[in-house]
Amino acid sequence: MKKGFFETNYLKCWKFFGECRWHIVFALATFALLFLVGFIFPIFFREEIFDFIVKITAMIEGKTILELVGMIFFNNLKASFFAMAFGIGFGIFPLMIGVINGYLLGFVAREAVVRGGILVMWRLFPHGIFELPAILLSIGIGLKIGTDLFRKNNKLGYNLREGLRFFVFVIFPLLLVAGIIEGILIGVLG
Repeated sequence: MKKGFFETNYLKCWKFFGECRWHIVFALATFALLFLVGFIFPIFFREEIFDFIVKITAMIEGKTILELVGMIFFNNLKASFFAMAFGIGFGIFPLMIGVINGYLLGFVAREAVVRGGILVMWRLFPHGIFELPAILLSIGIGLKIGTDLFRKNNKLGYNLREGLRFFVFVIFPLLLVAGIIEGILIGVLG
């Protein structure tokens, strides 16, 4: 029996996911470690992070829910795509994205808990269950693309093609759902 378009592509996505699994685990471990560092030791880059938060707050101020959804979605889409595609630089860029985002989210989570209590984390959870996996998957794929360059038979074309397929069929939908949820939460709960 002939498989359909989506079934064929999703089967290839999950095959590639299996090939990337240890890179994704490494991305998750790096992110988690730096999240803990940012949460427990929020001492690095304090002024820069607070300036960044002020800029983000100014950017979202006065936007409609639809504008928020679009802004959040396209920002995350761009960051995820670059994390994956710039893996071609031996995986350095995806690794830096994992380190920076892990620390930044840990730092922000700490500040949110200090100012609003532990229950404020529940406001972050709904979109995070879609956004974080998408970003970590992108980082993992970027790491695979980069680290495979050190191999004799590196399959760069294959990794780029399958990474792009995974991006379109898995990461894009996750980011779309995350953007919708986050845009609505910010728009409604302010």
